[in-house]
Amino acid sequence: MAVVKLGSVAKECRQNWTGPMEGVPIVGLEHLTPEEITLSSWDHDIENTFSKKFEKGQVLLGRRRVYLKKAVIAPFDGICSGDITVIEAIPGKIVPELLPFIIQNDKFFDYAMQGSAGSLSPRVKWEHLKDYEFDIPDISAQHTLADKLWAAYHLKQSYQSLIDATGEMVKSRFIEMFEGDKFKKVRLGDYTDLTWGDTNTTKNSYVPEGYLAFSAGGPDGKLDHYDYDQEGIVLSAIGADCGKTWFTTGKWSCIKNTIRFWSTSEELDNYFLFLATRDKEYWPRRGGAQPFIPQTDARNCVIPLPSLALQRQFISFANQADKSKFELKQAIEKIDKVIQALMQ
Repeated sequence: MAVVKLGSVAKECRQNWTGPMEGVPIVGLEHLTPEEITLSSWDHDIENTFSKKFEKGQVLLGRRRVYLKKAVIAPFDGICSGDITVIEAIPGKIVPELLPFIIQNDKFFDYAMQGSAGSLSPRVKWEHLKDYEFDIPDISAQHTLADKLWAAYHLKQSYQSLIDATGEMVKSRFIEMFEGDKFKKVRLGDYTDLTWGDTNTTKNSYVPEGYLAFSAGGPDGKLDHYDYDQEGIVLSAIGADCGKTWFTTGKWSCIKNTIRFWSTSEELDNYFLFLATRDKEYWPRRGGAQPFIPQTDARNCVIPLPSLALQRQFISFANQADKSKFELKQAIEKIDKVIQALMQ
């Protein structure tokens, strides 16, 4: 095992695309998923100013706001944003398949953040990254290590696919049971108490013991102030999590940029209400870069109203699915620990 600097085993590539751009994959920062090493989305033939070239097998690192931990291995040749640093393994120095795991690593990102400059949109340069030091075995051992890491990562992906499939199964079951003209459709505004979250509370109002507080990003912590002591649903009404919902019980409070609601009818179970509205795509969002959901639009959303017996039958099915997803997520966490241990 030897200690090396990143710049001694890899290099930054600064080539520009010179050929026709029609049909060429285009990758922006928004296509890089935090803490993932595979690329799952990209664009084609859209208006853009990108010209930086990348090639299959190179690592694409989001150098802007590097704390987001965006670094993937390119599955093809293409064009990317100037805010992406393209990194290539030096032949004979490091196995290319190992490089993504070297970079997509907490220790690397901790080092990268130390060299980030800028206030609103900090960026890190290759001049800083190339001095990152890490342990590396000889080439033969690198091949073995890369094989183990990719085997673990592919297993993690298979578990994630099962989680996604389970979610789709629940959606399909809901459509099968309740869509169409089988049951009357009701407006949320007619069957729920639906209002904005409280603007008089801030997420910085922490005390050692208190109650759950929700902002647009989800549960923030404990507050000394609370408003509700019942089952309820919190909807993120603005920002990156716009359309995401949480079901909560006990004592809780809503902060800015959220909509809170609960059933006001004996015909509508609160948890069924949550299940019927928890799909992010259910909510009609407005705006572009900063999406939002007006309260009036939320009130006009409709859901089917089957009998309480059918509502609870679906709740039981969804709970079993959620239990399976939870177990799969636990398995993924264990795989992540294995990957971290292999990288030590």
